[in-house]
Amino acid sequence: MRTITSSAQIQPQSTARIMMIRPVRFGFNAETAASNEFQQEHFVLQNGESAQQAAQEEFDLMIEQLARIGLDVQVFSDNDEQHRPDAIFSNNWVSFHQSGKVVLYPMMAENRRLERRDDIIAALRNSYKVEEIIDLTHFESEGKYLEGTGSMVLDRRYKIAYACLSPRTHPEVLDAFADAMGYEIVAFTASDENDKPIYHTNVLMCIGDIFAVVCLEAIKNPDERLMVRSALEETNKYIVEITLEQVRHFAGNMLMVRNTRGDKFLVMSTQAYDSLTQKQKQVLSDYARLVHTDLTVIEGYGGGSARCMMTEIHLPRK
Repeated sequence: MRTITSSAQIQPQSTARIMMIRPVRFGFNAETAASNEFQQEHFVLQNGESAQQAAQEEFDLMIEQLARIGLDVQVFSDNDEQHRPDAIFSNNWVSFHQSGKVVLYPMMAENRRLERRDDIIAALRNSYKVEEIIDLTHFESEGKYLEGTGSMVLDRRYKIAYACLSPRTHPEVLDAFADAMGYEIVAFTASDENDKPIYHTNVLMCIGDIFAVVCLEAIKNPDERLMVRSALEETNKYIVEITLEQVRHFAGNMLMVRNTRGDKFLVMSTQAYDSLTQKQKQVLSDYARLVHTDLTVIEGYGGGSARCMMTEIHLPRK
């Protein structure tokens, strides 16, 4: 049975503080499409090449909704200086931890490496304590990647990082993260209906405080499936299973947050919400209020959804 260490007892799974990046040159990223089955080129052909205005409208509506439920959302804007079509998915290049550590991650696509911004970290230093920056980006020169809380789904209470191995999630970089952060790694392989590797763990899995949404069907190896289930059960998670079809609709790409009053919310896209069964909605509603927003264009062009857009700020305040 896994136990919470004394240092982890004060580590909440969720936060009310979120960082998001407003898109300026959002669009279909050809550099990431080969390893991201969720990007829909046919959607782009049907809707035209320029998605910037629609994506910005979806982003702004999501910001309004998060503000209404009482989240503290710190919005930074992308700029025109460099072409960063996926800048909206900020959780891939950085993560912020209650220990005061900031982790920078190695990214597979060269144009996504441009998303890392020192000015954002400098701005956050004005309000938060940054004790150490752990820079894992040197692994890019070796062709080894780990794309933040896309590649890993973190159980912050128990310091477990769940990770499905893929071209974007390398075991060696996982080990480096574990050593630097004191995490246990639960690594496995996962694939879709066509046996193609699932590119990011956070499209098939979400960890709440006392629940987990997971597509065990995607973990084809029975030993690995049992390992993941056991780790979740040993950390007292009620498991809500979703199907591969629901994963295709981003039902795994959720994030539990809490507002400044401590109320819990589970944020997802409208497509994800609509794919859930009534029973799944009822069960999840016992743990958090379900909040959804339309992200049709962002999902279709970018191959990511609500969770990918939200970077949790767990840093201690100054």
